[in-house]
Amino acid sequence: MDMQKVGGQISVLRKGRGLTQNDLGERLGVSFQAVSKWERGEALPDTALLVNLAEALETTVNFILTGGERALAYKGKITISSMVEGLRCLESMGRLLGRENLIYRHAVRGIDEGMNAEIETAFIDERVFECFVAEAVIQNLKAGAYVDPVDVRLHFKEAHFRDIVLAECKKHGIC
Repeated sequence: MDMQKVGGQISVLRKGRGLTQNDLGERLGVSFQAVSKWERGEALPDTALLVNLAEALETTVNFILTGGERALAYKGKITISSMVEGLRCLESMGRLLGRENLIYRHAVRGIDEGMNAEIETAFIDERVFECFVAEAVIQNLKAGAYVDPVDVRLHFKEAHFRDIVLAECKKHGIC
């Protein structure tokens, strides 16, 4: 948590509501000096005050504590191994059901058409497979998932795919 950003956010919100430091302090039962320390980033409000502070500033605790920046909320965590396993399951489906089975053929056709690629080549070419793994990770990131960058660095053999996935992580606030 960046105390300077939090303090700056409190200051902006207070001024936006036409309140002085003294006004805000009185509403919260603290001195104007305490409010001044928060705004200068020298201290943070006591946790017991946060809900009342948010109400006084007509905002949320989250908006104050993130310094006005959007807090990232991920819709679950994925791992590179789970992406590999998912693609291997599709490969297994072809083996178990038969490559000519209608269910398998439709799944493959859907992927091939949707991605303008041939998924079955990934089952025989490790580089192509890794490309599909990278795409699976990227699609999950775009859908709001989180992946640990360390996991990405450890599991991608191809630097090219690793770098693409890490760049996408960065776009989604995962550093």
